[in-house]
Amino acid sequence: MAAPAEPGGIEGYLGLRDVRVELDLGKARGGGEGGEGAGGGFAVCFWLYLSGSARPSPVILHQITAGDGNKLPFLALSEGNKLLLFPLLSLHKQAPSSSNSSPWTDTTYISAVNECPLEHWIHIGCEVTENVMRLHIDGDLVAEAHLCSLSSQLDNQDDAYQVCLLGNNGKVDGYVYNVQVLSMLGAIQEQYTENPPSKLSIDYSCCDGIEEGDDGIWCIVGGKASCRRNFMLEVVLTNAFGEHMNKDTQIVASLVYADNGALVEKSRDDAEPPLLIACEGLEYPAESRPLPILRGRALFKLKISQLSSKCDNKLFRVYFSTLHTRKYPFLEASSKPIRCISRGRPSRPLSAAKRTSSATVDEIHLFNNGQGLDRDGKANSCSLSHDQSSVACLHPSKFLKVEGDGTETHKMVSQSKQARKMVVEAQSVRTESTMSDSDSIDARSSWSGSDKDEAETLSDAMIFRYCLEGTYERSTFLKSAASSINVDDLITLANEVSLYSGCSHHRNQILISKQLLEEGAVTWSIISKNKERALWSSAVPEIMSKFMDIAHSTNRGLSEQDLEVLKGIAGCGADLGRNEFDRLWYWLYPVAVSLSKDKINSLWGCTAPAWIEGLITTEEAENALRSSRELLKKPGTFVLRFPTTRSWPHPDAGSLVVTYVGSDNSIHHRLLSLDVSDARAGSLQDLLLQEPELLQLGRVDRLPTAMKY
Repeated sequence: MAAPAEPGGIEGYLGLRDVRVELDLGKARGGGEGGEGAGGGFAVCFWLYLSGSARPSPVILHQITAGDGNKLPFLALSEGNKLLLFPLLSLHKQAPSSSNSSPWTDTTYISAVNECPLEHWIHIGCEVTENVMRLHIDGDLVAEAHLCSLSSQLDNQDDAYQVCLLGNNGKVDGYVYNVQVLSMLGAIQEQYTENPPSKLSIDYSCCDGIEEGDDGIWCIVGGKASCRRNFMLEVVLTNAFGEHMNKDTQIVASLVYADNGALVEKSRDDAEPPLLIACEGLEYPAESRPLPILRGRALFKLKISQLSSKCDNKLFRVYFSTLHTRKYPFLEASSKPIRCISRGRPSRPLSAAKRTSSATVDEIHLFNNGQGLDRDGKANSCSLSHDQSSVACLHPSKFLKVEGDGTETHKMVSQSKQARKMVVEAQSVRTESTMSDSDSIDARSSWSGSDKDEAETLSDAMIFRYCLEGTYERSTFLKSAASSINVDDLITLANEVSLYSGCSHHRNQILISKQLLEEGAVTWSIISKNKERALWSSAVPEIMSKFMDIAHSTNRGLSEQDLEVLKGIAGCGADLGRNEFDRLWYWLYPVAVSLSKDKINSLWGCTAPAWIEGLITTEEAENALRSSRELLKKPGTFVLRFPTTRSWPHPDAGSLVVTYVGSDNSIHHRLLSLDVSDARAGSLQDLLLQEPELLQLGRVDRLPTAMKY
């Protein structure tokens, strides 16, 4: 048998044409009815991956006997794309013959009930005795047939008991993994759960800096260095069960054409590579900087220098693959189609709304208190983020809530709609010409925030650009601006960005920026003792103390599981540096600020039952809603968590997500707005009112009395 060199390793994958399995039918003799007699039969099991090009009716595995060159089907796809298993030669009277051909209507076989999924790993198990054959898929018995034995007709030649299984010779593109021939029946379930294969994919919940059109095509600003922008994509390595895999694997990104997958090459007039990766503020050719998989993930910060207009208006894709000589489709991932454009500054920037002349007493109090969250938000709309994940915002209009009297309400709604329309129209204006040198210099100057006078004027171009930029560029600007402008101007910036973007959540992130950066610097100074790196074990007590102080939590801190999640967010090991600490802090601080709200704080403090399940990942939340690997709990069962992929200044940083079992018996993720400004702000019922299906399923009746209104 040509078996994998090492289960779980890259070498463990075989193309179908390379599969060869030798079977000794003598082991199947004497199995008796049901395979319970002496001998007991044997089982063949393996993981199978069929590419998207597979079509109905091909043979996946052939069977041949010693001295006979006729290839007959053993495992095939039916016209309905269902797996078919055929009796074995030299063992069963119903075995196929050379006179049979597709679609095998005159041949005995057993068939799976459901269609075989393509581009997806499935586990195949075949149990064989003299009188019975069984087909297992993903550990479950799906088909069984009672057959007639040929044992009385077998001669004494050894080769009469030998059957060889051969993979398809190139007619169907597929792969197998971890082929096993078992001498004992009933061991298929155990093999199914051990050593599952890997699959590479893109986590679309972590996309940033990307606009998506109605046609599903991504629009990314690229071209010259003066106008191209960062966008982020996160690649995940999971096993066949969707669990993250910690393997010593590196991933490389490249830019390819969407229609044929060919590499995009440098143009003659452009010395830069088409795809760039940003590392610690510097740009490198993406193909020269592979990233390691850490805790099953690799986050790529990319830029595109090649424009679609210079490539016959073709669409691109970002292609990810592992660093190995042989490429496997399940260890490759491609983004959605991309149109790369160059966007210059508008000839006339948006005119500013009336600016706030001074900070209110309440807002100054929020700054001093380190919370920075407003209670008088004018428009409580959902984030206009560009990710297409299942953890998604509901429609903005569903949560729109305007405070104030009727006149002011209509005025604010009108201004918000008009501003949003102007921003959307400006975003839709695409030009393939780059900015002039003077424009580029002016844009960089006004964006830097290093000039105090210029920062205080808060030009319309600066505000407009903040609305269009990605999370990385916004954080760069705020780190510069927050230290140089006063509280009033920071509030003005927050108000106008919120107005122009149509998203009040941007306001929250801007308002907390001063306190976030100041407390982060102080915390790092204490942890590191003015050194470049600090031990994780020595950092934990200070991080815990700061978290409880900001969250106003007296009885619940961070558990060991919470700290492991934070360690994964930071991407650190036994020690951490400033960049790793910043990644942790930019995620944790908004969470702590959200928990400081009275009613949310009550939810956090309640541990019997635990209404907020600590700091957990999407996978851990989904696993908590399963009573077993396959079965979900009762519809309406839910888990409240903080999304681990949203960090300051992303508008959703610090927000709550409800993960619940829907009426369709599948898991749903919904982002909940915490900006409820009435007397019941933050109560669990108010939060869950944003997801009516959850209330209709009747699972909120378990609320403690203190949580009800």
